[in-house]
Formats: sequence, C-alpha cells, structure tokens
Amino acid sequence: MIGNLDLWKLMAGLGIFLFSMVLLEESVKALSGRAFRHMIRLYTNTRMKAIGSGTLVTAILQSSSAVSLMVLAFVGAGVMSIQNGVGVIMGSNIGTTFTAWIVATLGFKIEIESFALPFIGIGGIGLMFFRDSTKLTHTSRLLIGFGFLFLGLDYMKVSVENIAQTIDMGRIPDYGLWLYLLIGILLTAVMQASAASIAIVLTALNSQLITFEMGAAMVIGANVGTTITVLLGSIGGAPAKKRVGFSHLIFNALTAVVAFLALPILVWGIKIFFDIHTNSVMALALFHTLFNVLGVIIFLPLMGLLSQVLLRLYPDYKEILTVYIDKTPTEVPDAATAAIRKEIVHLLEECQLYNLRLLRIDEKLVFDHDLHFEKCMKKKPTLDHLYENLKLLHAEIFSFYSRLQNQKLEESEAKELERIIYASRNIMNSLKNFKSIRHNMDEFDGSDNSYLNVQYKLFRKRLVELYHVMNRIRQMKSREEQYRGLLTSFSQIEDADRQFIHETMNAVSTGQVQQMEISTLLLVNRLFTQACRLQIFSLKDILLSQEQISDFDREMDR
Repeated sequence: MIGNLDLWKLMAGLGIFLFSMVLLEESVKALSGRAFRHMIRLYTNTRMKAIGSGTLVTAILQSSSAVSLMVLAFVGAGVMSIQNGVGVIMGSNIGTTFTAWIVATLGFKIEIESFALPFIGIGGIGLMFFRDSTKLTHTSRLLIGFGFLFLGLDYMKVSVENIAQTIDMGRIPDYGLWLYLLIGILLTAVMQASAASIAIVLTALNSQLITFEMGAAMVIGANVGTTITVLLGSIGGAPAKKRVGFSHLIFNALTAVVAFLALPILVWGIKIFFDIHTNSVMALALFHTLFNVLGVIIFLPLMGLLSQVLLRLYPDYKEILTVYIDKTPTEVPDAATAAIRKEIVHLLEECQLYNLRLLRIDEKLVFDHDLHFEKCMKKKPTLDHLYENLKLLHAEIFSFYSRLQNQKLEESEAKELERIIYASRNIMNSLKNFKSIRHNMDEFDGSDNSYLNVQYKLFRKRLVELYHVMNRIRQMKSREEQYRGLLTSFSQIEDADRQFIHETMNAVSTGQVQQMEISTLLLVNRLFTQACRLQIFSLKDILLSQEQISDFDREMDR
C-alpha cells in the first residue's frame, strides 16, 4: 500500500498549499489590510452586522484564524464588545467555507496545471519587474498564491489517487465516525489551517479513499481544531481576550456536537441537492457551509447569555494605579492639590523603579519598601507592563488635573497646580529617554569591548547615586535645604556629563572604542544626562516655592 503512495509528493503538495495560504493572506492584508480592520471595527455594532462582517472578511482573507486574532486584539483594546466579537467569530466560520467551494468547484473539474501555472508565471514575472511598486508586488504575490494553491492541490490529488486505486474500502476496519472526527481535530490543530485540512479531506473524498460520512466527520473536526490558534493567542492575555478565545471554543465545539449527532439528518438534506456518490466533493462543500450556518442560527439568540457566562468566568479586574487622587474629591481644591502633588511623587518613584530595572539594578539599593504597583499586581510586572502602567497613571493624573481646573481656583492656586503638573510631564519625558536607550544599554553590557562594559557599570552607579541624593532631598525638613540640595545634585549631573565626554575623547584617541561606537556612546550619555536633569527639575517643581524656583532657574542660566 505504501509503495503506491508517493509520500514526498503528498507532503510537497501539502507544503505548497500551506505556503499558498500564507501568500494569499499576507498579500490581501497588505493590499487592503487597513480597510478590513476598519470594517471589523466599525461594522460590528449589531449582531447581524458582526456576523456579516466576519463572513465577508474571512471569505476574502481566506483565514478565519487571522480574523479571530484581529478580534482578540480589538476586544482586548476595548474597541469591540465581547458580544460583537463572538458574532464576528461566528461569521468567520461561515466565511472559511468559501475555500471549500473554490476547491470543490475548480480544483477537481479542470486541468489544474493549465489553470495554476499561468498564475505562477505571471506572478513571478511581476515580482521581477515591479519591485519598486508595493501594490503591484503584492498583486504579483497574490497571483502566485492562487497558482500555488491549485498546484499544491494537484500534487495531493495525484498522490492520493495512486493509493486509492489499490485500496478496497470494504477491507478497512470500521472504527466509527468518531475516529475521523478526532483525525480532523488533530490534523487542523497541528497544521493551524482548517482550509488545508479540508483540502486534504476533499482530495481523499474525490479519490474515494474515504466515504462521504467519513469526510463530513473530518470537516466537523477541522472546525474544532481551528480554535487552537485563538486559544493560544488568548493565553496570558487580558480577561477580555480569554473570553473571546473560549467563546470560539464553546461555539465551535457545541456546533460540532450538534452537527455530529445530526449527521444522518444533514446527509439526508444534502442528498436533496447533490448525489453524494457522483458529486461528493460539491456535496461536502455544501455540508461544510450548512452545518456552520446551522451553528450560527442556534447560537444567535444565545449570544447574550454566552457573553454573561464568560464575563462571570473571566471577570474584568482593574488595577488601581493611583494612591491618592482616586480617594480625593476635586470639589476641595486644597486637598485635591495636595493629593495630586503626592500622586506625582508616586509617579516619580515608579519611574525610578522602571529605570532601575531597565539597568538591572536591585531596587532594594534605593527603596526599602515595595512600591504601589508591586502591591496591586498579582505578579511582578514586566518592563513593558510597568511602562504601560506609568503612562496610564500619568493619564489619570492629567485627567484629575483637568477636573480640578474646572473648580473655582485662586490665581495662586492655579499657578501652583500648573507648576506641579509640569513636574509630571518632566517625569514622563525622563522615562521616555530611558526607554529609548534600553537596547543600547543591553549592548554595552554584552559587548566584547571592555570599555563599553565599564561605561555600562558607571551609568548604573550614576543612577543609584542620583536616586540616593533625591531621596535625601525629599526627606529634608526645610525648603532651603532642599533648594541647596537640588542645586548641588544638578551640578553633580553636569560634572558627570563633562567627565564622561572627556573620558570618551581619551578612549577615542587611544583606540579603545570603534568609530560606530563613539556616536552611540555620546547619544546614550546625552539622553541619560537629560533624563537625570528632568527628574531633578520635577523635584524642583514639587518641593520648592515659586520664588525658589525662579532663583533655581536663574542659577541654571548662568
């Protein structure tokens, strides 16, 4: 039996088919990706629109997984409700049946090579001549994708036909249709492409390697297997993403159960339109569409209930990032101003924590207690998560500031408020500087150049020393002491900057650094120094009086 099966031709056909699906998906997304995302986001405000959009976009993109992952992103970002997200996924199941109709209509009724090769030829020539035109390049890739889709199908068809000629179907043990259901699930889960699984099923059915009922069971299984991609995409994500992932699983799994139990009835209905013996491929394409439409009809009235159940299973939890302003009403300006001042100090501390972790410095060298973000999160935040939370905290502070401005404030109160909110902007600009040099710092640390390693350690030392000084200034009892401390700290930052530039020039003259490394070192030092200055400026605006701030600024201008 194996001797008649050209295994390598079968694998080549499958590989070409999978590659064609990637080309088609990427090309269509590149040509009209923004339009599709716009459609999914805007035309999903009702159940029927959501289902229709999911069907149309999937039919064009030829990838229910791609559409489902888009839904994950939109629901996770809060621009689409879970209920409408479920609707799009239900529609994508119908849209993905379009592939089966293409294969059934064209794949087995024409001379495939004569159909596929012109697409590949024209597309390949287009790639050579239209390299400078993005649209024409992607159009050429689209043509190649269509050609490869049918060429891969032809390879699979020929290799399966060879073995089908020597197999007596009556001699194959009858393990029951549940086995073929399981094969469909596993095949799709492994390949991450239900379209490829269904193409294999249609090929086997066309060669009479399997019966219509076996093929139908495998197609049902393929619908369940395709949920793996979305489930993987939702793991570790926000609760909204998990709700989308499991809604996809629940919908496809229960639809599969209904279709499998009602298989004799569905087959009887298919026989009204097609003879399953002489036109089995078209009949299976119709079956694929029919049971997906049936699933949508069954679940349409249950979408609200399903959303509620998933909301209970995966409730939203909101990390309370603020410490002071969420408990203070803006109707009491004195208290609100004091609260926003404290919140900005909190923002500064969290920013310092981010910077310490970016340079892999133990925060216990600076802080003797856990900061608020550490306490309110279930697990230690990553640098990226910490950065996003800092931006959210700054947004909360600015929103509180905007509400406070609507109150009746004295002129002195308004100026004080404007000054301290400026401190939060300096903190965020400092944070952005540190984020932009993260990659460079990692390069210095891992470099083979010992001079860069030493500079990395000196940057870390400069940061720890700055934060120790800033903590001491904050604990000083008089503003006069704080004023002198801030001036001294600023002078130290400037001295460290000049010393760094001097040492770098010496290193250049002695050949310790390469030409490309010089500009990187100077850029990193400039951003690092500016970030340190901005943090001192933020403390100046938080701690000092208006008169002292004016004196400080004059000292800076000298």
